[in-house]
Amino acid sequence: MLKYILKRLGIMIVTLWFIATLTFVLINALPGDPIGAKAKKLPAATEQAIRAKYGLDKPASVRYVNYLGDLVKGDLGQSIQWPGKTVNDMIKAELPASARLGLQAVAIGLIVGLPLGVLAAFRRNHWEDYGVIVLSTLGVSIPGFVLAILLQFAFGGKGGIPTVGWNNSAHPFFAAFKYTLLPSIALAFGGIASNARFMKSSVIDVINQDYILTAKAKGVGKASLVFRHILRNAILPVITMLGPRIAGIITGSLIVEQIFAIPGLGRELLNSINYRDYTVIMSLTVFFAALYVVSLLVVDICYALVDPRIKVTGGAK
Repeated sequence: MLKYILKRLGIMIVTLWFIATLTFVLINALPGDPIGAKAKKLPAATEQAIRAKYGLDKPASVRYVNYLGDLVKGDLGQSIQWPGKTVNDMIKAELPASARLGLQAVAIGLIVGLPLGVLAAFRRNHWEDYGVIVLSTLGVSIPGFVLAILLQFAFGGKGGIPTVGWNNSAHPFFAAFKYTLLPSIALAFGGIASNARFMKSSVIDVINQDYILTAKAKGVGKASLVFRHILRNAILPVITMLGPRIAGIITGSLIVEQIFAIPGLGRELLNSINYRDYTVIMSLTVFFAALYVVSLLVVDICYALVDPRIKVTGGAK
């Protein structure tokens, strides 16, 4: 297991280096720079001083080496649009909001989607099964930001549920749940549909395995058969998707965050793109990529813990 983890860490480092390099090349290939648009009316000496402050007066090769060196040290740089504000400060201040939305969306997707998938598997060709099929189709077809607008229109302002805004430090964690309810549902809808679909397929596959027939022949009780044999094996594909789904929701919620005026990293990334804030764009892209590849490693480790056969196979290799 240790050898496997070290190997995956090496792959992660190479992947992040490639993403950081590609992001740097693409950003610097764009015409102009963020200083040029702001410094049109400034004296040439002042513009040169600003460029020197952010290292934009150096050749691209030097900036690339400095950029990688700062990443290795954990320094994600300073915003060009907002002088004095570092990307590290942005992440520290705004990641909690994005993470809370992402975790709540994943939790809703699991709590609702998994039972629906199991129900559809055991009730094949009945109305429950057809309902899950319709839900899965809608989950794939309706983008999260469209559902967010529909939820605002249908439920916003009713029952004390706000349509926009976020809790401040005066609100306890649970009292602020009303601010997160609609955006979490909007982000969770696709997860509910995919979890239900994958769980249904997985349960059907497990039901038809020989060891399930053997357990039935031995007289294993229905509850034990479902929870100890069927669900334990059927849930493995869902675990595979769980880590990337968490990272994907956290990093892909920028439009939903804009719709609900949530101060998260998605909104910060969108603003940095609008203002061509190169430092923030590159650093947040690498940070989101790091979240994703780390989630893949965590999922692989959890997968091996849940299914010992994978652990033995990995060790044998």
